[in-house]
Amino acid sequence: MKNFPPLLSVNEALATLLLAATNARQPDTEHIPTMLANGRILATDITAPMDVPGADNSQMDGYALRAADAKNRAGGTPFLISQRIAAGHPGQTLQSDTAARIFTGAMMPAGADAVVMQEQCEVIETDQGPAVRLLHVPEAGEWVRQIGEDIRLNSVILSAGIRLRAQELGMAASVGLAELPVKRRLNVAVFFTGDELVMPGQPLPAGAIYNSNRFLITALLQNLGCQIHDYGIVPDNLAATRATLRQAAQENDVVITSGGVSVGEEDHIKPAVQAEGRLNLWQIAVKPGKPLAFGEVGSAFFLGLPGNPVSSFVTFLLFVRPFILRLQGVVDVAPKTFSMRADFNWPEAHRKADTRNEFLRVKYNADGGLNLHRNQGSAVLSSTVWGDGLVDNPVGKTIQQGDLVKFIPFSELM
Repeated sequence: MKNFPPLLSVNEALATLLLAATNARQPDTEHIPTMLANGRILATDITAPMDVPGADNSQMDGYALRAADAKNRAGGTPFLISQRIAAGHPGQTLQSDTAARIFTGAMMPAGADAVVMQEQCEVIETDQGPAVRLLHVPEAGEWVRQIGEDIRLNSVILSAGIRLRAQELGMAASVGLAELPVKRRLNVAVFFTGDELVMPGQPLPAGAIYNSNRFLITALLQNLGCQIHDYGIVPDNLAATRATLRQAAQENDVVITSGGVSVGEEDHIKPAVQAEGRLNLWQIAVKPGKPLAFGEVGSAFFLGLPGNPVSSFVTFLLFVRPFILRLQGVVDVAPKTFSMRADFNWPEAHRKADTRNEFLRVKYNADGGLNLHRNQGSAVLSSTVWGDGLVDNPVGKTIQQGDLVKFIPFSELM
């Protein structure tokens, strides 16, 4: 009987991957249009070239005036309306004891320091022309957006190593940045082993299965902004596996495989990696997904995922996702977790707690708790479609209904 080394814990395995990614050469920087930067990794800190707002402006449709004038007016004496100021059209200096009709977003005229919203005003006609009677006495600064209230000139508004979302792009645009410096996309190779694999659209012979992992992993990599190079389905033999692995490593930054990482006679990934490069990590105390491999082939990193689709899915989210993000230069790769109530018991009756760190597929319920999918098998892909996330259940831990558990939403892992 072979003596296998003890399984690495989830934290030990993740630390190994992140250290390798942190020490790797960072992708080059390129400048691209801000409009095309969604999902890309920011390469350098961005400082604001201007204040936002660039000048004091009105938060409301109403009337701009001096607050001191309003307080000094006795008996609601009306203010003559001296000008009309729309957004994008600067007004003239406001004369004492007059008001300016002003609209939301319009720049405050010099001399004015408050806005009274139109609902608190009454417009009347006088011998001298239109005037406004105030139904409210404002304080200085009321309904005025101050210059630099949102963004200050020369302040750091976006930090290097973040993944750009819609809100970051909006902020960059708000200070006039038409381009942003981002990290080059990673080139990631994928291939899939197994003579039983068939592509959807083809006839399904006896004993064959459709290659769901090809679609699953490709979509997950697309979510991370990678340039994906698909080398297809590789026959179950060592020579073909080595040849594909060698070619993929020469042409890409990272190689990811699915299947063939266990210890069976038809599992050729491990010996292929050892022959073409080196294996740094193999087998983790995680369920689902124990046979996860990590190593290097030439200048490329290698990640071998299990063949069972749920195992492949979960190990990608737990290990590949943070590794890819860190390799792209992302600083904070940890997903947010939440303490939530378990409305289930685990494990089932007459079973002991598992010796591996389990990740259970669960779903929110209407009572603010979590329901457990009835089948936690590593081939039950429907559990990932049904579920809203994973419960991180530590080694040897049982869960009783009502316990608080560590919940990771899928939205934090995609």
